Amino acid sequence: MEDFANTLGVEFIVLVIAAPVLRLLGALGVRRFADWPACAAHAMAAMLVLTGVVRFVPDSVAGMPSAEELARMVPPFVPFPLAMVYLTGVLELLIAAGLVRTSTRWGAAAGLAVLLPLLLPANIYAALNDIPLNGAEATPLWFRIPQQAAYIAVALWIAHSADSTRARSLLRPLRRETSK
Repeated sequence: MEDFANTLGVEFIVLVIAAPVLRLLGALGVRRFADWPACAAHAMAAMLVLTGVVRFVPDSVAGMPSAEELARMVPPFVPFPLAMVYLTGVLELLIAAGLVRTSTRWGAAAGLAVLLPLLLPANIYAALNDIPLNGAEATPLWFRIPQQAAYIAVALWIAHSADSTRARSLLRPLRRETSK
């Protein structure tokens, strides 16, 4: 069972458990969770808080990978691997905060859809080079690539479902320029 959980990843388990639980709360009257896209946004935020915080947990905390361990997953062509681990952690936490606010959900989800493909090379590098994470084997690519594609699809669905009034107002000047 532990191998199965390692393959899925704790973040995936958090996402697939949190979304239906939040939707159940919506069915019980919590308006914030009245629709699936809002629940998905909050579940994705929970997942990102988990993955973002892990990058800053001290090495002494057992059961979690260290930042140095995550830096070993960064492909050699990426400069400053440890700094990139911290940077992606900050971005994940900022995106998580953006996903829970209705007014920033569109931008956060769009940002997540851009960030996720940028993180995939680290997972591919780890899998191809047998780099363990927290003592467990890297997630196999046959699972990780479709999983990442699903995360991107969910992020795009959240962005599409979000009220993009603010985004439309920000993009309006660009539309005028391109139509000339």
